[in-house]
Amino acid sequence: MLGAVVVLTTSTLNRVMVVELALPALLPGLLVALHYAVQLSRPRMGYGSDVGGRRTPWILGGIGVLALGGFGAAVATTWMNTARGPGIALAVFSFALVGVGVSAGGTSLLVLLAKRVDAPRRASAAALVWVMMIVGFAVTAGLAGRFLDPYTPVRLMAVSGTVSLVAVVVAALALWGLEGHGRSVPPAQKARPDFAAALREVWREPDARRFTIFVFVSMLAYSTQDLILEPFAGAVFGFTPGASTQLSGVQHGGTLMGMLLAALAGRRVAGARLGSLRAWTVGGCIASGLALLGLVVAGSMAPNWPLRANVFVLGVANGAFSIAAIGSMMSLAGGATATGEAREGTRMGLWGAAQAIGFAVGGLFGAAASDVARWLIGDMGTAYAAVFALEAGMFVAAAMLAARIGGPLLSAPAAPSSEPLAAPLVGTADTQALRAGGS
Repeated sequence: MLGAVVVLTTSTLNRVMVVELALPALLPGLLVALHYAVQLSRPRMGYGSDVGGRRTPWILGGIGVLALGGFGAAVATTWMNTARGPGIALAVFSFALVGVGVSAGGTSLLVLLAKRVDAPRRASAAALVWVMMIVGFAVTAGLAGRFLDPYTPVRLMAVSGTVSLVAVVVAALALWGLEGHGRSVPPAQKARPDFAAALREVWREPDARRFTIFVFVSMLAYSTQDLILEPFAGAVFGFTPGASTQLSGVQHGGTLMGMLLAALAGRRVAGARLGSLRAWTVGGCIASGLALLGLVVAGSMAPNWPLRANVFVLGVANGAFSIAAIGSMMSLAGGATATGEAREGTRMGLWGAAQAIGFAVGGLFGAAASDVARWLIGDMGTAYAAVFALEAGMFVAAAMLAARIGGPLLSAPAAPSSEPLAAPLVGTADTQALRAGGS
């Protein structure tokens, strides 16, 4: 249910601030950047999971904080219409809560996944959880979009509050008994390194360091369009708040399809596999750049451009790229360090922090660039087209970087077995609960 709350906070509220309240796009850009900046705490949370203890309280507590922050952000957005200063202050606090909730819940969930799943199946498990999160994005965006029209501030708060409450209830039910009674932490045979020492130890690993840089660059390209797509649809194509929210659902639906296509490529077809982690990563980045070039053309041809189809293709390309990156992450996360210490949580926390920085900088850059382009150019369609062109260039740069990453990991088959990515986990009670909790 992480995705259900996040999609309303980072997409719908962004559009309401920019279009309905006529606020600079830089404001929601700064708020979203704040929620990513807070996620720099991910490595520390992952380190805590490495040290020992139960992950369920972290996950459920994170969902609760996230839900509170999401509803608070909706209240703050409504409040801005009558009291701008207090509304912005509440929004700052609420978006910070969203960042804390995502960090605690998301990192601990991935650590639980890595601990409970055998190494050969970790990429498959991560893919399954990620797909369920995308389902949460798509379903929430579609249903919330229907209930938001015709838009009123009361409707916005009601929809946000309902989604937040459902997220907490579903997460609690999904986590019930999933972790079991936990494990007792055995007495240390030697002094454990502190967090700073553990982080330095992971950073000295060449694969971990290179992958951290790749995650940052690729997520920078991925996230730059996130905050301007719905305002673009509203300002240039005349979409209503509900229609632009549904457009976000179209994109996330495409992302889900792209992930499933990449997963199915793990099957043996005529005795060979369709691609590798590197091929899907590079191909997904290039296809994303081409889809963004389509949005460049859309800026000058609105409303006579198939915007929904274009956005769907962008989602498919993003999904194919994402599944390869997740598979790489889960494969690299396992294993001990040179000193024999398990560092799954610290590694995933480090990559989560790199992702958060990329998203923060990308979202802020996209929002600021759209404001500057509108000021310099004047024409809305041309201004947005200029920003989309910059984003396409960043995806090409990300593809070039991915193509240069060496080692057997990214050139290995996209799935370690002849089954689809999700297949090894289907059928167990724990998996059914995890699938529900991952949305």
